[in-house]
Amino acid sequence: MSTFHVMTDATGTIVRPEVRRISVSDVFAALREGYEDFREKPSHYAFVALIYPIAGAIMIGWSAGIELLPMVYPLLAGFALVGPLLALGLMEISRRRELGQPADWSNVLDLMRSPSLPALLMMSLYLLTLFMVWLVVSRGLYLQLIGDYPSPGVFAFASGILDHPNAIAFLFWSNAFGFVLALIALVISIVAFPMLLDRDCGAASAVSTSVRASLANPVPVAAWGLMVAALLAIGMATLMVGLVVIVPVLGHATWHFYRRLVV
Repeated sequence: MSTFHVMTDATGTIVRPEVRRISVSDVFAALREGYEDFREKPSHYAFVALIYPIAGAIMIGWSAGIELLPMVYPLLAGFALVGPLLALGLMEISRRRELGQPADWSNVLDLMRSPSLPALLMMSLYLLTLFMVWLVVSRGLYLQLIGDYPSPGVFAFASGILDHPNAIAFLFWSNAFGFVLALIALVISIVAFPMLLDRDCGAASAVSTSVRASLANPVPVAAWGLMVAALLAIGMATLMVGLVVIVPVLGHATWHFYRRLVV
């Protein structure tokens, strides 16, 4: 247990790696490199196994008469909050490919022996906490401003919300709160997760470096966040079929974006 460390590295030091200044072109370059990794190491089968059971559970609950419609949007929107956590294995594959090491899914299990595992678990807890806060607040805003009434179907449900006198207030406050949480998640994790895969530095160093990289590159980081949100929205608009490709590509691209941001 003497080697167990979470917030700092093994020596108790909070390292401060150099942060680069990049441009928006680096965002698209990272996306291209992420696609190359996906093409060389297709990982969509893993996301078929992940996404479609979730979609099936929603459909089963819906058909059983469970009132899930008010939570569908928060659940789908919250997907972006925990995206870096879901993409850990993809980042690890990109890291291994860059180093010329074996980069199969079986090698991803080596993460369980990583000295950064406690810090990765701590970062995962941060994102899961943001996700749960989003769900609780979204539900509370819905009950407070719209009310808890049965919805006979998707279109009737959407129409009922839009026709409600509190519709504008509900849409504004729910999306404003979601934007704030998404911004927090982006700033603290855009570098943190891949950095912890790259080096044993501790969660404090990973988060502080992520914040410094975001402050030094506000336009590229904002462009990255908008691109991720747009691609995830496209994937969800295709009844989650598009996510089978979009999520793996974004996961790989996250590693390459990190490599551009941090020396």
